[in-house]
Amino acid sequence: MTKDEEVGTAPAGKKRRAAPRRARGAGPATAEKARSAGPRFAKPLTVASMLGWTLLSVLVPGAAHLRAGRRRTGLVLIGVYAAILATVLTIVLINGTEVGVYIGWTTGITIALAAGALAWFALLLASYIALRPGRLSQMGQIVSGVAVGILGVAVMSPFALTAELVRSGEDAIRQIFPSGEKDPDIAPVKQEDPWNGRDRVNFLLVGGDGAGNREGVRTDSMTVASVHVQTGNTVLFSLPRNLQHVRFPPGTPMGKHFPNGFQAELPNGGLLNEVWQFANDNPQAAGGKHKGPRVLMDAIGHTLGLKIDYYALINMYGFAHLVDAIGGLKIRVDQDIKWGGLYGTAGTIKAGFQVLSGEEALWYGRSRVGSDDFSRMARQRCVIGAFAQQATPMKVLSNFKGIAAAAKRMASTNIPQDLLEHLVNLAVKVKGGRITSLQFVPPEFYSGRPDWVKIRKASAKAISDSLKPARTTQVAQASGGPGGTASSTPTPSPTRTAAGPTETPTRNTNKSAKSLSELCGL
Repeated sequence: MTKDEEVGTAPAGKKRRAAPRRARGAGPATAEKARSAGPRFAKPLTVASMLGWTLLSVLVPGAAHLRAGRRRTGLVLIGVYAAILATVLTIVLINGTEVGVYIGWTTGITIALAAGALAWFALLLASYIALRPGRLSQMGQIVSGVAVGILGVAVMSPFALTAELVRSGEDAIRQIFPSGEKDPDIAPVKQEDPWNGRDRVNFLLVGGDGAGNREGVRTDSMTVASVHVQTGNTVLFSLPRNLQHVRFPPGTPMGKHFPNGFQAELPNGGLLNEVWQFANDNPQAAGGKHKGPRVLMDAIGHTLGLKIDYYALINMYGFAHLVDAIGGLKIRVDQDIKWGGLYGTAGTIKAGFQVLSGEEALWYGRSRVGSDDFSRMARQRCVIGAFAQQATPMKVLSNFKGIAAAAKRMASTNIPQDLLEHLVNLAVKVKGGRITSLQFVPPEFYSGRPDWVKIRKASAKAISDSLKPARTTQVAQASGGPGGTASSTPTPSPTRTAAGPTETPTRNTNKSAKSLSELCGL
């Protein structure tokens, strides 16, 4: 036995092998001590880095917990967040472009937004605590605490703002659109077939001249939007306010009361813009109280050879607020338009491309200074077309509260609430479809002596043409002012009806509708 063995000292090689065995023997105690000490940080966090990780956790829940060494909690938060995003994405993909479906979810969306605001605030607070702000100096704790409080308010604000917008929209819907079966002429809405098998739906858009010095409703502008359900292609029919002696469908109360057309004992001889108010003032002739909208829909539908399904009457001042809510309308003004009073003393809308405010857009469509009713009609349909094209989803969303407030000024409509989600989806198609326009003005159509057969044939042709591929050649603009219609191949003039007024004394050139891009420079 060597001296080394006697004293119990191992050789150098054995010493090096024995050291790891002692370290492994001490391992469990060291690990237990490390666990009891809590999470370990790579390096101490500063105030700026702590706030940075807290803010990152708002965008990526669980990031702060991972940085704090709490991996299980961090991974769980990330997994829950991913599941929420996947659910939302699935809902969006399932509904696709059917954006109208979300209208029926307003209550659920509001509740989800409230829950989301509370959850994100709690997440922000938990992330800050997980980073152990107590390790900071006293000043650092104060600064970071105040900053996190401000950040908490900022995190909850988008949820609160969106919930307020949803509530505003729901309130506007309840005030504008009727609920229940208030109109017996409107069939119940079927979710699987909201248009009841029709391939075309017709809306009467009425601009009410509701000035404070007038009583009742005077329909200052009347436009029918005939929309093809599948493509969204739309034809706008503009009818003169001074169209005389309109006929009513046979068998209706007004048809029996005025078998030879609307004449009444009226000072102006029975103009189209007097029909609504006459029906309201004479329920015995209209077949009941408050029949003005229905009677006007019947008269215009019978004139065009269409069935008018729904109407919407908008007060002219409400429309001005609606234009302001989307930031104005860009319109090509063909010539200077003076507005305000009889002599245009309020101002002048200069020729050229202009961005018109709500008031200017209103007077652009209504001014009579140096022009006639038919020129006004042309400008009015350009305003309608500009609004349809320029009220983009982004503008609507960014100005939604103002739009909802302005929409409440709509006087009345018979569009039921149950139809709204389908109507929104149809509006999306209209924006992507082709909009053409036809107005019944001299010299092709005379308001004092209308040729009803001619009007119906022109309407049918405009609808038929709207379903054909867009023509690539420029179509010559017809005479009759800036709103003149486009001409096509002449056809023989229709025979006049036996019981109707005298036929329009002009050659029937079978005018066709023209796109608003050509007419209005949209």
